[in-house]
Amino acid sequence: MKIVAFAQNQYRKFPDDFEDRHEGTVTTPYALAEPGEVRAAFRDYLDYIMQAARLGFDGVAFTEHAQTTYDMTANPSLIGSAIGYATETEGLDVAVYPVGRSLGKAREPVRVAEEYAMIDCISGGRLMAGFPVGLMFDAAINNGVPPIEVRRRYEENMRLVLRAWSDPEPFAWNGRFTQLPSVNIWPRPLQKALPVWITGVGNPATMRLALENNFGFNYFGWFGSELTASRVFARFREVADAAGIPANPNRLAFMASVCVGETDEEAERVYGPHLEYFFNKGPGATSLGKLAIPGGISLPGIRFLLEDQAGDFGFAHEMRHAGIGRILEVGAAVVGSPATVAERLAGIARGYGVGNLVVMLKMGSMPRDLVADNVERFAASVLPRLRAETMGDDAPHRWWPERLGGSPEPAGAALRGAA
Repeated sequence: MKIVAFAQNQYRKFPDDFEDRHEGTVTTPYALAEPGEVRAAFRDYLDYIMQAARLGFDGVAFTEHAQTTYDMTANPSLIGSAIGYATETEGLDVAVYPVGRSLGKAREPVRVAEEYAMIDCISGGRLMAGFPVGLMFDAAINNGVPPIEVRRRYEENMRLVLRAWSDPEPFAWNGRFTQLPSVNIWPRPLQKALPVWITGVGNPATMRLALENNFGFNYFGWFGSELTASRVFARFREVADAAGIPANPNRLAFMASVCVGETDEEAERVYGPHLEYFFNKGPGATSLGKLAIPGGISLPGIRFLLEDQAGDFGFAHEMRHAGIGRILEVGAAVVGSPATVAERLAGIARGYGVGNLVVMLKMGSMPRDLVADNVERFAASVLPRLRAETMGDDAPHRWWPERLGGSPEPAGAALRGAA
């Protein structure tokens, strides 16, 4: 089983009433920011990623968010290049996983292909290429893409990126959204078959896209693993069975916010306020209307998301004011002693048939020293216990860099072709 340390770069010093007066996206006044804290946040963010790489995690992951205060990383390629160089210089064999450049909003897809190819070259062939469809408000509000176009733009851009990586000859591209007389990128990725991952929240169309194109599928547990994960992973297997694609735990990843203390009680007391900050002032402070803009989700996707929203999945509506008790009750975070955290994460992997765990060890308002303690305790006391788990060990890992022991195969079979 692979264990990946995940990072977001949240602004950490908002006032207590922030979530009642502002959103965490698009409209937050920059007058609330202290420039020194912004600088410190980036330093601590990069140091956290490097600490995890040095302490033996299999990979490090980070995301892209534009005009968003709960993650100030506008372009993960910048982070990936820095981390790729630093880890290569230190001889750290760790996967570099930008969870996403959002191709649904991208107006320069060839630039995205070039940036990822650069990361793969800089890191010596350790890139895992993440390509989410993207958040609807980011595409539609931040980048002016009509919602009805987002998924179609995503699929066309993905075709173009995959072909730009693999076609040995210059080619013309005459797509609906991009027209180019010649595509011939320099550099190309070092890996002959780049592992490609897509992150989703339960839409069967996204799952089918991942399965038909040999992409890994990553699910975020922020909405409460106790409420949603079993339903989402069961749906993934239904889609796989319908497509005649055999199950392989290594094509699935689950992301969890994780805090490790000496005891369960101590962990809840120390980390609770920072988890509340993350959910209340981050995802919880984002209007659900901005995430589900009309036209951005297909009819089958709407049906299944409405089913998921039924009952307790309403935690998405509670995040803005959820306390630590409710956060833990719904499984939106894993908090406790090393034994508790290891048992819970191992249970998630076994129960959902997941071969990759993505653990977020830095979140919310956590200060630098507390983040370092969390990472060190996880690496020393949880990581060895998870290493003993054999989930996915008897199956080939097609979604991991070959240099790091994977056996990737070309991605994008259903998307390949001219435009």
